Amino acid sequence: MSAIADAPLGAAEAAAAGSAEPETLLSVKDLRVTYKLGGGLFSRGRGEVKAVDGVSFEVRKGTTFGLVGESGCGKSTTGRAIINLTPPTGGEVLFRGEDLATVKSARMRELRRSIQMVFQDPYSSLNPRMRVIDSIVEPMDIHRYLTKEQRFERALSLIERVGLRADHLYRFPHEFSGGQRQRIGLARALALDPELIIADEPVSALDVSVQAQVLNLLKSLQVEFGLTYVFISHDMSVVRYLADDIGVMYLGKIVETGSSEAIFSNPKHPYTQALLSAVPSTTPEGRRERIILSGDLPSPKNPPSGCVFSSRCPVAMPICSQRAPLLQRVGGQNVACHLYDEE
Repeated sequence: MSAIADAPLGAAEAAAAGSAEPETLLSVKDLRVTYKLGGGLFSRGRGEVKAVDGVSFEVRKGTTFGLVGESGCGKSTTGRAIINLTPPTGGEVLFRGEDLATVKSARMRELRRSIQMVFQDPYSSLNPRMRVIDSIVEPMDIHRYLTKEQRFERALSLIERVGLRADHLYRFPHEFSGGQRQRIGLARALALDPELIIADEPVSALDVSVQAQVLNLLKSLQVEFGLTYVFISHDMSVVRYLADDIGVMYLGKIVETGSSEAIFSNPKHPYTQALLSAVPSTTPEGRRERIILSGDLPSPKNPPSGCVFSSRCPVAMPICSQRAPLLQRVGGQNVACHLYDEE
């Protein structure tokens, strides 16, 4: 059971203070990532896998956008495509109005100062042959950020800010626990003073007690440095604690988006309802009737016709297997489901 299952819903600092709506920092429009499948000697041709198929959402400055769904739904590919580590096949990724999907490599290198990524496995994301100080200073060296003396001072300041000691700078990654390595990854991500951080399952490999510590650290760093997060996770309780807005993905598509409060209090899409029914609760009033989905997640190589969720949906109708639903406004959320077509 998650230690934060019943944590309060996240809320943007600006909204809590009653200020004006934050500006849009990141706008993802119809993002697509398609992988071509090579044909072997006895293959009848080439195929393709639509890992990300028409994903759209917006992230407001200073807030956290939670991207959630089962493993294999395309969350991590979406995160990597945003920062151009995985080149998008189509669509737009607008960061302050500039399309990251089409900028030249030299400009993308400049923009990487403003956009950083924290990876799921804190060990494989760190060079085992480099001391911690070298891992933190390296981005500043590459981008010629600050003077040599200032780089050391910033590395020292950041390592202490994430809860480690100054002498930890001269150790190697194998000398740390998983939670400590993730703190090092956060310090490295902050080295260039970014505006946006893509956090790809940053706590899923950690023990539950350590998860809570790292999540609290993420929240405090967001306030202190004015950060904006795209937080990717399969754990709805973790997303509930951190996110201001949520996008629910299934098989490469967004099926529902909305504020964290709206999604958790009144989920519209049957898939979102199923995910929330699996979240443990320590209070009787917070418990939901468990919704068990039939079958396994379909292969993205051969997705169901019509709605991608139709083969597992407990309320599927004939039209669901015939025509894919479009995202439409229902109450305070955007939902891709034929149940709301008449509305």
